[in-house]
Amino acid sequence: MDHVKAAEQLVRSRFPDARAAFLAGSVLTERRTPRSDLDIVVLLSGPPAPYRESLHYEGWPAELFVHTEAEWHRFVERETAARRSPLLAMCAEGLLLFDADGIGAELRAEAGRRWAAGPPPASEAELEELRYAVTDTLDDLAGCTDPLEHTYLVGHLLRRATELVLLAGGHWLSTGKWLSRRLADADAELHHRLASSATAALSGPDDDDAVGRFTDVVREILESAGGACWAGYRRG
Repeated sequence: MDHVKAAEQLVRSRFPDARAAFLAGSVLTERRTPRSDLDIVVLLSGPPAPYRESLHYEGWPAELFVHTEAEWHRFVERETAARRSPLLAMCAEGLLLFDADGIGAELRAEAGRRWAAGPPPASEAELEELRYAVTDTLDDLAGCTDPLEHTYLVGHLLRRATELVLLAGGHWLSTGKWLSRRLADADAELHHRLASSATAALSGPDDDDAVGRFTDVVREILESAGGACWAGYRRG
């Protein structure tokens, strides 16, 4: 059973009175793998929404994000304030499986507008905090001799440097593989240099060239966002 048909049948069987449903995620793209799941947003008129559930259906792993119209808006507002909105992305970029009363088209249009507009701009204090975190971790990495700690520091720097690029550029944040994809969408060339140099730097603290290439990219990101921040940093 293909992914669209499976998603439609799952929603119809579990939610016969649903107002609308969206299928979203990697399963709709060329990145689909044998382990890709069905990310499905379902709109109900009332209880048992809202809730989230993971399950298997006809051989497919599936994640259900079940909302009422009011709860959909509440979740979107909360996620937007955090500059990370999987729900907006799923409805803006996903496939509208069915729409019983027009709410699906309405939310799809709203999600598209809000997703395209981007997140709220970052404050100077938020950017300074990230710059401090990146500066401090760069110093830790420079002095690190423990190969296990080295691995954690490289991973932490990769995530925080990516977040700094996205936050300073007014792009949506994310986590995991979607954090990588957000940076690739924002700046494909920088994404390649940062991620590939981080992979090489994971070889260990003794590979000075690989570590140096990675930290050079991170320092470039830091400079573009306002520069290093450590001495004089203060928070109440």
